[in-house]
Amino acid sequence: MGHRLSKIYTRTGDAGTTGLGDGTRVDKDSLRVEAYGTVDELNSQISLVIAFGIEKKIADQLLDIQHDLFDLGSELCVPGYSAINDSHTDLLEKVLDEHNATLPALKEFILPGGNLAAASCHIARTVCRRSERIVVRLMREEKINPPVIKYLNRLSDLLFVLSRVLVRQDGQSETLWDKNRQPTEGHK
Repeated sequence: MGHRLSKIYTRTGDAGTTGLGDGTRVDKDSLRVEAYGTVDELNSQISLVIAFGIEKKIADQLLDIQHDLFDLGSELCVPGYSAINDSHTDLLEKVLDEHNATLPALKEFILPGGNLAAASCHIARTVCRRSERIVVRLMREEKINPPVIKYLNRLSDLLFVLSRVLVRQDGQSETLWDKNRQPTEGHK
């Protein structure tokens, strides 16, 4: 295969449009572009989680997910193309169940945070949820492969569980939401 990007700038988007994978020109703020752009943002956020030097097994699992997200983004970029199927979601569920089995049951909501890797994983989870919402909006306008929504939905669940795992890896604990707390001085 030849070089995909021999020249980084093309000037074709200078008027506010971009090319989809099938060659169609659309506005850069179209819902489809927003959908695959947000998936790209999610992929980048996951790279940050990995960059914190997390356990190799989890890093490898997240790297596999990054490849899936690149496939998913390409699916959104090329109308009518399908790359994600139910087996992708099945694998996420297997990984999710494996990690969740190591965690104590939740009796309260937890606040995002902990250590840098866990906090970054929480951000990835929220970006994933935003991706899911955008794709749902896009589905109202265009035909989208249904496994895409299932994948994003399950991925956000996995990122939540991984944030819980990551906070424990250096001996820290989660901060539970205290709905009855008294504001600290300066917040009254």
